[in-house]
Amino acid sequence: MNRTALWTLALAVVMVGACAVSPSENGSDADQSPEALLERARAIHERVLVLDAHADTELPDAPSPYVGDDGLSQVDPAKLHAGGVDAVVMSVAVGSGPRTAEGYAAARARADQEVAAVHALAADPANNAVVARSADEIVAAHEEGKAALVLGFQNAMILGTDVSALDDFYDAGARVFALTHLGNNDFADSSRPVFDAATGTHEGAEHGGLSDLGVAAIERINALGGIVDVSQLSRDGVLQVLETSTVAVIASHSNARRLTDVSRNLSDEEIDGIGAGGGVIHLCPFRGYLYDSSDAALDEAIREARRAAGVLEDYLYPFELYWEIDDPAARSAFTQSISDLLGPGSVDAMLDHLDYIVDRIGVDHVGIGSDFNHGGGVEGFADASEALGVTVGLLERGYSEEDIAKIWGGNFLRVLRAAENAKSPVGSN
Repeated sequence: MNRTALWTLALAVVMVGACAVSPSENGSDADQSPEALLERARAIHERVLVLDAHADTELPDAPSPYVGDDGLSQVDPAKLHAGGVDAVVMSVAVGSGPRTAEGYAAARARADQEVAAVHALAADPANNAVVARSADEIVAAHEEGKAALVLGFQNAMILGTDVSALDDFYDAGARVFALTHLGNNDFADSSRPVFDAATGTHEGAEHGGLSDLGVAAIERINALGGIVDVSQLSRDGVLQVLETSTVAVIASHSNARRLTDVSRNLSDEEIDGIGAGGGVIHLCPFRGYLYDSSDAALDEAIREARRAAGVLEDYLYPFELYWEIDDPAARSAFTQSISDLLGPGSVDAMLDHLDYIVDRIGVDHVGIGSDFNHGGGVEGFADASEALGVTVGLLERGYSEEDIAKIWGGNFLRVLRAAENAKSPVGSN
């Protein structure tokens, strides 16, 4: 779909979106006590399919700063079952690294380990989980009371420069594909450019969005029947994906830049384009994407902390540019100082972003993507076991069960089915 067509549709979608949900009209006569809301949330989770569109994959027995206090993944199958979460996209992700034969090999080796880890989780009967490869398999797992693990893919560093390697991950079960993570790669520009200590600058735009390899990758993902995920892409990259992809796309874990002005969040232009193309934006409980960036005192405090740590004052993120600090102790002290400034975060802050996007493009275009195991988690939604708190928050804001079913998985399944239906005959089986 080209940009002209997208923008032609955008106005109609925005107009419909503004009227798609009137939270104050839903359930206004219902008991709004905390006990009643929690009971309603539990009942909804029994009836609807609840899907988290993005969590990172933890390797078993590997040290990690992101696991829970119990030492287990934030989306451990027991936590999924406790929170009434039926499905989660388990991202196979790597960070930035040298764009050399050795760097590509290391990224691929890590990705292969993560794929194996997800399959091992599903193979253990104690986890009551399956690797789901289609929308129908996700629904079937829900009906059988099993947790559906959907493989995701994040960072084309894993591919080196070989677009055809996407087929390997599709064949292994990957159905959601994001080209970037931290830093640019040979396929696309990241919304989080890496700091170059030699020049004292960030790498900035390298491809102006997508490279030729990136365009070819989007075309291949479409042909395979996978979902293109635009989270982590630069703004220009997102807009070029919208021009290139022949089917709807998702942002698996992103928020609204108008409310929190960091480059990792989506501008109104990107939000409108995703909605106009039929896509879905999954809101994320990540404090650095949710804080009030219009708070002048908080803004100055973050800048002061960065100056004190010897990093750039003009930040793209409040605390994620930690790679600028070489000394581990200094890095830890800096990130802790920023964490203290941001506070614990809240479900309400995430739902403010959700409301904003619903008001622009409608309830058919939002979902939840936790980014658990990589920094996601706020007070009241610290891991999958607390997912009911999100549903309670939606009920408090007047969203109906029909709305909640869309937000918690229905919208994602619609996009996955569209991708499956548009699969090319040359795509992998």
